[in-house]
Amino acid sequence: MSKFNKIAVIGKYPSFEEVGDFHAQLIQLIGHLSNKKNVELIIEEKTQKQINLVQFKSLPLTDIGPQVDVAIIVGGDGTMLGVARSLVDSQIPLIGVNRGRFGFLADLDINTMFSNIDMILDGDFIRDDRMLIDTRIIRSDKVIYESQSLNDVVIKSGLKLIELEVIIDDRFVHTQRSDGIIVSTPTGTTAYALSAGGPILHPNLDAISIVPISPHTLSNRPIAVSGNSEIVIKIIHMDEAYASIDGQIKFPLDLRDRIEIKKANQNISILHPNNYCYFEMLRNKLNWG
Repeated sequence: MSKFNKIAVIGKYPSFEEVGDFHAQLIQLIGHLSNKKNVELIIEEKTQKQINLVQFKSLPLTDIGPQVDVAIIVGGDGTMLGVARSLVDSQIPLIGVNRGRFGFLADLDINTMFSNIDMILDGDFIRDDRMLIDTRIIRSDKVIYESQSLNDVVIKSGLKLIELEVIIDDRFVHTQRSDGIIVSTPTGTTAYALSAGGPILHPNLDAISIVPISPHTLSNRPIAVSGNSEIVIKIIHMDEAYASIDGQIKFPLDLRDRIEIKKANQNISILHPNNYCYFEMLRNKLNWG
């Protein structure tokens, strides 16, 4: 008997049509598995339109959270990030099936996914709680934008260097001239922050990393601070710049802007098979010896 009564399947789109036949077969097999376990399967509305499996109930992504006990995401890490932000308020756990390139978050391999999903649905899993960060952009004392990130928020320049002031817990840290700055959760330290030279933080750490992007002064180095820290970034000089949320949402910035970042009250739970090992995953994805 399954630990979960209702499960949702959410696919990768808008490039979904490129792999639509594969996803249709995959979701049909998940449907057979759910029937065997007497579990109701719900398909996210856009996913169902792409694969045309009308025998299953569908719901828009915005309505799925309160209706199901767990969501299976078929795609890559980018799909996981977008779905995680959409479902964070419902607090349902996520299972990721990797159809992307890396699979740091969507870690189930398609060759073993059915046995692993079978195991997870029976309650034999590792629950992995991941921190999110809240970002608020304040202009002329008004909050003009706010969002949550599972990976990171990036303040990025356009064609020229940007000059930033960094304040942590009301203490001035430094000014820097650079291509930008990455404020990352432990989850996001294997994303853009890693390619910019930042440290890898284990997901269980209650910490936030701050990584400069190509700083003009080489002594500007990445740092990690307590997860309870409040980070403020002020723009001192820029020609053009934007804030990027998980690499998926871009918001144009202004010289008047103050960007406030802190740990969110909610977190995201990812379910792994009971043989999951974070270090083994890193070893495989990063080609360590």
